[in-house]
Amino acid sequence: MTRAFGAGVLAVQARARRYRTEVTERRLLLVNGPNLNLLGTRQPEIYGSTTLADIEKSVTALAAEFGFEVRAVQSNHEGALVDAIQAARTDCAGIIINPAAYSHTSVAIADALTSVELPVAEVHLSNIHRREEFRHHSYVSAVAEMVICGAGAAGYEYAVRYLVGRV
Repeated sequence: MTRAFGAGVLAVQARARRYRTEVTERRLLLVNGPNLNLLGTRQPEIYGSTTLADIEKSVTALAAEFGFEVRAVQSNHEGALVDAIQAARTDCAGIIINPAAYSHTSVAIADALTSVELPVAEVHLSNIHRREEFRHHSYVSAVAEMVICGAGAAGYEYAVRYLVGRV
Protein backbone atom coordinates (compact mmCIF):
# COMPACT_ATOMS: atom_id res chain seq x y z
CA MET A 1 0.00 0.00 0.00
CA THR A 2 1.42 3.40 -0.94
CA ARG A 3 0.04 6.83 -0.02
CA ALA A 4 1.32 10.25 -1.03
CA PHE A 5 2.01 12.82 1.68
CA GLY A 6 3.07 16.13 0.20
CA ALA A 7 6.42 15.72 -1.45
CA GLY A 8 7.05 12.34 0.15
CA VAL A 9 5.76 8.85 -0.20
CA LEU A 10 4.60 6.60 2.59
CA ALA A 11 4.76 2.89 1.88
CA VAL A 12 3.31 0.43 4.36
CA GLN A 13 4.18 -3.17 3.77
CA ALA A 14 1.65 -5.81 4.63
CA ARG A 15 3.75 -8.76 5.60
CA ALA A 16 3.38 -11.80 7.73
CA ARG A 17 6.05 -11.11 10.29
CA ARG A 18 6.35 -12.40 13.80
CA TYR A 19 6.27 -9.82 16.58
CA ARG A 20 6.53 -10.20 20.29
CA THR A 21 3.00 -10.45 21.65
CA GLU A 22 3.75 -9.44 25.24
CA VAL A 23 4.79 -5.87 24.44
CA THR A 24 3.58 -3.56 27.18
CA GLU A 25 6.37 -1.00 26.98
CA ARG A 26 5.44 2.51 25.97
CA ARG A 27 8.80 3.45 24.53
CA LEU A 28 10.04 3.91 20.99
CA LEU A 29 13.64 3.65 19.89
CA LEU A 30 14.70 6.42 17.51
CA VAL A 31 17.82 5.40 15.59
CA ASN A 32 19.79 7.74 13.33
CA GLY A 33 22.79 6.58 11.36
CA PRO A 34 26.00 8.10 10.07
CA ASN A 35 26.33 11.82 9.35
CA LEU A 36 22.87 12.64 10.66
CA ASN A 37 24.57 14.39 13.58
CA LEU A 38 25.42 17.05 10.97
CA LEU A 39 21.81 17.77 10.00
CA GLY A 40 21.08 21.45 9.61
CA THR A 41 24.53 22.19 8.21
CA ARG A 42 25.26 19.24 5.90
CA GLN A 43 23.82 19.74 2.42
CA PRO A 44 20.71 21.65 3.53
CA GLU A 45 19.52 21.73 -0.09
CA ILE A 46 19.04 17.94 0.21
CA TYR A 47 18.44 17.32 3.91
CA GLY A 48 16.89 20.62 5.03
CA SER A 49 17.88 22.97 7.82
CA THR A 50 16.31 21.05 10.70
CA THR A 51 18.90 19.72 13.14
CA LEU A 52 18.96 16.25 14.66
CA ALA A 53 18.28 17.86 18.05
CA ASP A 54 15.15 19.48 16.55
CA ILE A 55 13.98 16.12 15.21
CA GLU A 56 14.60 14.33 18.51
CA LYS A 57 12.70 17.07 20.35
CA SER A 58 9.67 16.92 18.02
CA VAL A 59 9.58 13.10 18.03
CA THR A 60 9.77 13.05 21.84
CA ALA A 61 7.01 15.66 22.19
CA LEU A 62 4.69 13.91 19.73
CA ALA A 63 5.27 10.48 21.29
CA ALA A 64 4.54 11.95 24.74
CA GLU A 65 1.12 13.07 23.48
CA PHE A 66 0.35 9.38 23.04
CA GLY A 67 1.92 8.36 26.36
CA PHE A 68 5.17 7.06 24.87
CA GLU A 69 8.78 7.77 25.78
CA VAL A 70 11.57 7.97 23.22
CA ARG A 71 15.13 6.73 23.49
CA ALA A 72 17.22 8.42 20.81
CA VAL A 73 20.49 7.03 19.48
CA GLN A 74 22.73 8.41 16.75
CA SER A 75 26.01 6.87 15.75
CA ASN A 76 28.43 6.87 12.87
CA HIS A 77 29.38 3.29 13.82
CA GLU A 78 27.41 0.31 12.56
CA GLY A 79 28.08 -1.87 15.61
CA ALA A 80 26.78 0.80 18.00
CA LEU A 81 23.53 0.94 16.02
CA VAL A 82 23.21 -2.86 16.08
CA ASP A 83 23.78 -2.84 19.86
CA ALA A 84 21.09 -0.18 20.37
CA ILE A 85 18.61 -2.11 18.21
CA GLN A 86 19.26 -5.35 20.09
CA ALA A 87 18.83 -3.59 23.45
CA ALA A 88 15.37 -2.39 22.33
CA ARG A 89 14.13 -5.96 22.31
CA THR A 90 13.52 -5.90 26.05
CA ASP A 91 12.10 -2.43 26.63
CA CYS A 92 10.69 -0.86 23.45
CA ALA A 93 7.45 -1.25 21.52
CA GLY A 94 8.75 -0.18 18.12
CA ILE A 95 11.68 1.33 16.22
CA ILE A 96 11.96 4.40 14.02
CA ILE A 97 15.17 4.27 12.03
CA ASN A 98 16.94 6.47 9.54
CA PRO A 99 19.88 4.22 8.74
CA ALA A 100 21.32 6.86 6.38
CA ALA A 101 24.17 5.40 4.29
CA TYR A 102 23.83 2.06 6.10
CA SER A 103 20.48 1.63 4.32
CA HIS A 104 22.37 0.61 1.22
CA THR A 105 25.09 -1.51 2.78
CA SER A 106 24.17 -3.03 6.13
CA VAL A 107 22.87 -6.54 6.28
CA ALA A 108 23.87 -6.45 9.97
CA ILE A 109 21.37 -3.68 10.76
CA ALA A 110 18.64 -5.42 8.75
CA ASP A 111 19.34 -8.67 10.62
CA ALA A 112 19.26 -6.88 13.99
CA LEU A 113 15.91 -5.28 13.15
CA THR A 114 14.50 -8.67 12.20
CA SER A 115 15.83 -10.35 15.33
CA VAL A 116 14.21 -7.96 17.82
CA GLU A 117 10.68 -8.84 16.62
CA LEU A 118 9.42 -5.23 16.85
CA PRO A 119 7.57 -3.13 14.26
CA VAL A 120 10.00 -0.92 12.34
CA ALA A 121 9.39 2.36 10.51
CA GLU A 122 12.18 3.44 8.15
CA VAL A 123 12.57 7.17 7.48
CA HIS A 124 14.63 9.06 4.91
CA LEU A 125 14.61 12.85 4.75
CA SER A 126 15.20 12.90 1.01
CA ASN A 127 13.52 10.80 -1.65
CA ILE A 128 16.20 8.16 -2.11
CA HIS A 129 14.53 7.03 -5.35
CA ARG A 130 15.21 10.40 -6.99
CA ARG A 131 18.89 10.36 -6.09
CA GLU A 132 21.92 8.39 -7.21
CA GLU A 133 21.23 4.84 -8.37
CA PHE A 134 23.12 3.23 -5.46
CA ARG A 135 20.67 4.88 -3.00
CA HIS A 136 17.62 3.22 -4.57
CA HIS A 137 18.10 -0.02 -2.64
CA SER A 138 17.70 -0.31 1.12
CA TYR A 139 18.32 -3.51 3.06
CA VAL A 140 16.27 -2.02 5.89
CA SER A 141 13.20 -1.49 3.67
CA ALA A 142 12.94 -5.24 3.24
CA VAL A 143 12.35 -5.69 6.99
CA ALA A 144 10.50 -2.45 7.80
CA GLU A 145 6.73 -2.36 8.08
CA MET A 146 6.63 1.12 6.63
CA VAL A 147 9.03 3.32 4.69
CA ILE A 148 8.81 7.09 4.43
CA CYS A 149 11.10 8.97 2.10
CA GLY A 150 11.15 12.49 0.78
CA ALA A 151 8.93 14.02 3.47
CA GLY A 152 11.77 15.81 5.26
CA ALA A 153 11.67 15.98 9.05
CA ALA A 154 7.88 15.44 8.97
CA GLY A 155 8.61 11.83 8.00
CA TYR A 156 9.67 11.13 11.57
CA GLU A 157 6.31 12.39 12.84
CA TYR A 158 4.46 10.15 10.36
CA ALA A 159 6.50 7.24 11.72
CA VAL A 160 5.59 8.05 15.33
CA ARG A 161 1.89 8.23 14.47
CA TYR A 162 2.06 4.93 12.63
CA LEU A 163 3.91 3.06 15.37
CA VAL A 164 1.82 4.31 18.29
CA GLY A 165 -1.27 3.26 16.37
CA ARG A 166 0.32 -0.07 15.53
CA VAL A 167 1.50 -1.22 18.97
